[in-house]
Amino acid sequence: MITYSIIVPIFNEEENVSNLHSEIVTTLNSIGEPFEIIFIDDGSVDNTVKKLQTLSPLTVIQLRRNFGQTAAMDAGIKHATGKYIITLDGDGQNPPSEIPKLIQAQKDQQVDIISGWRRKRKDPLFKKITSRGAYALRSIFVKDHIHDSGCSLKLYKRECFEHVDLFGEMHRFIPAILSWSGFTIGEIEVEHHSRKHGTSKYNWKRIVKGFIDMLSIWFWRKYANRPLHLFGSLSILLTLTGGALFVYLFIRRIIYGLSISNSNIPLLAMLLVILGIQFFISGILVDITIRQFYSGTNNYYVIKTILNNNTDEKT
Repeated sequence: MITYSIIVPIFNEEENVSNLHSEIVTTLNSIGEPFEIIFIDDGSVDNTVKKLQTLSPLTVIQLRRNFGQTAAMDAGIKHATGKYIITLDGDGQNPPSEIPKLIQAQKDQQVDIISGWRRKRKDPLFKKITSRGAYALRSIFVKDHIHDSGCSLKLYKRECFEHVDLFGEMHRFIPAILSWSGFTIGEIEVEHHSRKHGTSKYNWKRIVKGFIDMLSIWFWRKYANRPLHLFGSLSILLTLTGGALFVYLFIRRIIYGLSISNSNIPLLAMLLVILGIQFFISGILVDITIRQFYSGTNNYYVIKTILNNNTDEKT
């Protein structure tokens, strides 16, 4: 039986995959437990796949196009068979030599999840600033109680993912999602290296998508089982505001005899009452529908091929 499944999403990392794979194999061999290594190619357009095909032991899952890191991670997790799932980035900045730290921390702390904390990050200033901002927002909306949710170097018990489907940019919020289901989380400081080859895929689009997903997760954490507490409150607020405007118009017209035919306030009142409620309720219905569609077997990513090159895999 496999003990550790190593999950590594890859996108245009032809210069990094060989060294990264070698370091993972060396580290896992030193641990002495059965393992498997799964690299998920997220639609690379360079020679990444060709490099991966030469490596062993390795399972390569190739997606048909670039679906994003969350989709790649979900595909790898669903294919994994290990008792423990360990994730890390494919850019080489998460050193595989830190994996034994996570394993020992899980044993010491007796938790379901161990999250790496890149306390001394080797990233550009822009990325550090945005990460600080993301941490502040997570503290308000998500409350995952860890310092570095964006660190991909994590260890999970396999049962953590038995009823979890990932999409959007939700890989950053996996600990929070699991903690709400009762899984326990620990944290340990890990080393972080500067990128040696290739270019970072981190940009403003991922920041925006991550923020939107954070708001979605905030809603599901707080109102998933009682959505009317949120939307009912908004409905009351909008209706009372619109009603107050109608009262104002009534007083103006009936008591003071002033004309309201040239006023836009009646339209504003109607918009507050009707469009506001309709907009928010429609939004939640769409969100629920999407989650139902993507649950189970309806994945939003498509796997092209799966290559198993595990003749030398430790068993």
